[in-house]
Order: sequence, then structure tokens, then C-alpha cells
Amino acid sequence: MELGVIGLGRMGQIVADRSLSAGHDVVAFDLSAEATATAAENGAEPADSVADLCDRLDDGGGDGGGKRIWLMVPAGDAVDATLADLEPHLDGDDVVVDGGNSQFRESVRRAEETDAAYLDCGTSGGPASAEAGFSLMVGGPAWAYEAMVPVFDAVATGPDGHDRMGESGAGHYVKMVHNGVEYALMQAYGEGFELLTEGRYDLDMETVARTWNNGAVIRSWLLELCEEAFREEGSDLGDVADHVAGGSTGTWTVREALEQEVPVPIIYQALAERFDSRNEGRFSRRLANRLRYGFGRHEVARRSGEE
Repeated sequence: MELGVIGLGRMGQIVADRSLSAGHDVVAFDLSAEATATAAENGAEPADSVADLCDRLDDGGGDGGGKRIWLMVPAGDAVDATLADLEPHLDGDDVVVDGGNSQFRESVRRAEETDAAYLDCGTSGGPASAEAGFSLMVGGPAWAYEAMVPVFDAVATGPDGHDRMGESGAGHYVKMVHNGVEYALMQAYGEGFELLTEGRYDLDMETVARTWNNGAVIRSWLLELCEEAFREEGSDLGDVADHVAGGSTGTWTVREALEQEVPVPIIYQALAERFDSRNEGRFSRRLANRLRYGFGRHEVARRSGEE
């Protein structure tokens, strides 16, 4: 299949690279000429604009249909701006995948306003999953999802790593709730390790995490990232600051829970802790700060005056 990829940050480069490795042809564009050049070095055909990318794509997409385009740009205005640039070049045979963390209501609106079939694709795994592949939660027309399956197989962990969740908005809706659960899990690990750190025994946190990761009920990838954090930062997490960035998807989850009258006290408390991390220090939030680097390579806030 021939795929256009617009947005070549950390995640977009992975989409392009994994598609190329699976034998697909990729035409790539980013506002950064350097990012586009990197994709070209990895085997993609570079484009110098959205219009140029569309001109270079075979209307057959390699599957007898229209253009196949994957957007991996920041959620919000950047998505709408890119769609506006694409609009003159798209029709009903084309498929556009929004792989960012868009709000699901915005995805519904975009699906209604876009001439092409619009797939909202919740993407989990972060840059750390470049080798293993992502988990993809897709919403939108069934025919468009089926048309993209060869690329989804390449970008995800394989056929079991993606599925169509339902109609437009469903993919980003599932990803929104996924992130709410992620907040709660990070908070639970953080509180447990905080108790162990402040408790009655002198414990090595890396040892605890490694032992739990081998057969314990609470083993997980996040716990593996805890082990990595303690190995690299020390049991006291060194100069990792008590400041946990992010919060938009967790906020959306809590708002949706209020609208649906579904109690989510643990997710709500985890979100509140994240916001409160802007104020004063706790070990649990310092660990959450470091975990965000583990799975998403987000910058680690550091405490001033410490090495």
C-alpha cells in the first residue's frame, strides 16, 4: 500500500518507519524540513507540502481505492489546519487517519465535515513501543478501517494490536478512557512505592519492582518502567521533581463520567493529584513524573539545586 504520513515527530516517524519495514511505500511531510529529511533517509519519499504529498500519492493507494493518509500532528488546531490544507485534494474514496490524542467530540465533528472517510485512531504505547508496535483503537466507517488494515497490522503489534471500536469518535473515546485508567494505575504504583520508601524497612526499590515483575499479580509494563526508573535514578528518585505534566485526557474522562453519571473516584483522585503536583512535593508524583518519560519519552522535570 502507498501511505502518506503528515507529522513526523517521534510518533509520526515510527508510523512511517514501521510501514516501510512492512513493505509499504510512504510519502512523508512535516513542517520541519529536518524531520522530513530524516524520514527520507529511512526510505520514505519526501514531500515539501501537503499539496505535494497528495500529488505524489497514487489515487489507487495500492488497493484500488483512493488516497490513504495518516495524520500524526498535535491534537487541536493543528489537525483542523492540516485538514483544511488537505480538503482540495480529497474525495469520498480517500481515507484520513487521525492518530493523535484528539477529543472524541472533535473527531465526530471532523468526520462529518471531511469529504474523505475519517478514522479516529487512539494510539497507545508511545515512543518506547517503536520496536514492538502500538495498540490502535479505531473509530469510523467499517470499509475505511478494512482498507487500512495492512497498515494497521504494520504499525500496531500485529493483527491483535488494533481493532475497530465503532462509529466515528469511538476510537478516541476508548483512548480517552484508556488514559484515565493509566492515570489511576500510575497513582497506585506511586502510592505503594511511597509507602515502601517511607515505611519501616530500608528497601531497595529496584529490587522490589524487579521481584514484583516476575510472577506477581501486579506485574505490568508500567511496573517494568518503575524498575527502570529506580535503576536509573536510584531508590529515592534523585532529582526527579514532583511535577506531573499533562492532564487533558484525564480531564475529558472525568467530565464524561460526570455526564454519564458513572462514578470514577480513583481516576478523579489521580487527576487531582496530578494537578496538585504543581504545588508541593510527594514521592508518588515524582514517580509518576519519571514514568511519563518511560512510556512517552516526555521530558522529566527536575528539582533545582540537585544533581
